[in-house]
Amino acid sequence: SGIFPMIPVKALRVVLSHRAIVSDVSFTLDRGDFLALLGPNGGGKSTLVRALVGLQPYEGTISFQDSATPVGYVPQIKTLDRTFPAQTRELVATALKKQWPWTMDQQCRDVVDKALERVGMLSKADEQIRHLSGGELQRAYLARAIISTPKLLVLDEPSAGVDMTGASDMLEIVEKYRKDVSATVVMVTHDWEIALHHATHVMLMKQVPISFGSAAEAMTDETIRRAFGHVGHAHDVMGGSTHHG
Repeated sequence: SGIFPMIPVKALRVVLSHRAIVSDVSFTLDRGDFLALLGPNGGGKSTLVRALVGLQPYEGTISFQDSATPVGYVPQIKTLDRTFPAQTRELVATALKKQWPWTMDQQCRDVVDKALERVGMLSKADEQIRHLSGGELQRAYLARAIISTPKLLVLDEPSAGVDMTGASDMLEIVEKYRKDVSATVVMVTHDWEIALHHATHVMLMKQVPISFGSAAEAMTDETIRRAFGHVGHAHDVMGGSTHHG
């Protein structure tokens, strides 16, 4: 079970060209927690998750329970090059090989295919990635992210550029994975429903954290106004009747 807490983050700050894009971020998550990260565009959410997964230099501390813990990361789909001539299976295998897997032995294929099966994409293993839909490409990247069974899974706006069905499939797979391996999930999202009905913790941020806690604690009229500059009608949201993008 390991030592708790899983992820203490203290006084995290990211400076890009002399501007603090993210500052004063401190929070703690335990194994199995699901943090939804919400805030306006340009509010530093993607920068924060890139720091979490080691792709962005930062000040402050992010201490994982074990520095050897693999971290799974699913980047925003719009940043991905889809014209690259590769099959789905090869894309997923890059997680193991750290370079392009021109040849794949049976053992590697088995591991890759198991990951594809977990995300419901085994039937597309031999497809060229340029033929995949947005949702399918996202699931291929998810397979790549979970191939070494990471205890921390970080997703940057997994429903952007994906249709409703694709988005709910993705969420279902992530939820199942979280329960199966008691993984901690951090997800940047614009989907209030995810924050309200799936996340154990919500953080609203606009360069600095505005609130952190359960959905009820973190998403009040006041915190939503501070994050987004207008009332998000938390009451309607809590009732689950309205969507705000």
